[in-house]
Amino acid sequence: YQRRVRKAVVSTQSTGTTLKSQGAMANAMKGVTKAMGAMNKQMNMPQMQKIMMEFEKEADMMDMKEDMMNDIIDDVMGAEEDEEESDMLVNQVLDELGLSLNDELNSMPVASGSVGGKEKASKPADADDELQARLDNLRRD
Repeated sequence: YQRRVRKAVVSTQSTGTTLKSQGAMANAMKGVTKAMGAMNKQMNMPQMQKIMMEFEKEADMMDMKEDMMNDIIDDVMGAEEDEEESDMLVNQVLDELGLSLNDELNSMPVASGSVGGKEKASKPADADDELQARLDNLRRD
């Protein structure tokens, strides 16, 4: 008999706690409903719709500009690839003819001289000596 009474008391306490929680939830929902009603009164739906339409328009314009920029970048990158492809084709043709572009360029005579038409007798070993020689040559003229 005592067990039944304890179970009934515990069940009643549990039900009381549940009812109290549900009451608190109802009060909270009542406050939220009032707040939402106040927000709805403050909102200007036509103005909000206009803002949203403007946002959508601007987002579409940004998407179009992004697409244009991507196309331009792709075109530029494609041009670089075309240039590389052209270089490879030229090298292939030169190889077929038995010519090497680098060998041809290296074997070409290099014009040397200074202002005033005087040519240097010999090339200095490093860049500083060469610059000094050119400076001395200019001072003589």
